[in-house]
Amino acid sequence: MDIPVNLLYSTDHEWVKIEGDVAYVGITDYAQKELGDIVFLDVETVGEDLNSGDIFGSVEAVKTVSDLFLPINGKILELNPLVATSPDLVNTDPYGKGWIVKVEFKNLSITHLLNAEEYKNLLG
Repeated sequence: MDIPVNLLYSTDHEWVKIEGDVAYVGITDYAQKELGDIVFLDVETVGEDLNSGDIFGSVEAVKTVSDLFLPINGKILELNPLVATSPDLVNTDPYGKGWIVKVEFKNLSITHLLNAEEYKNLLG
C-alpha cells in the first residue's frame, strides 16, 4: 500500500499536501481500494469556508457512496477538473492527478493529522 511520507493524513483516510498558502486534499490509496471503482465525485462546496471535519463532498463508487471530510480549516478553492471528468483518476493516481480539492487554509492546525508512519500504524 502506498503511503507517501511527504503528506499528512486524517483518520478518515483523507490526505493533505501543503504548498505555500494552499493545500491539496484527496483520499488515500487505502480508501480508494476499500471503495472500489470510483464513478462520480460530488463537491458542491467550492467557495465555501469549512472547518476541519466538515463534509465537503462525497465519492460514489460502483457499490457505495461515502462522505468526504475536510481535514483542515479552509475555503474550498476548486474541484480538480481532471477528476470531475475522469473520477477513476482517484483510483489510478490518488496522490497525484487524483487529488480532489484545492483549499486555502485558515489558522492551519495539523496537530490532529498523522504522518505516514502514524497512518500506517492506524491501518494496522
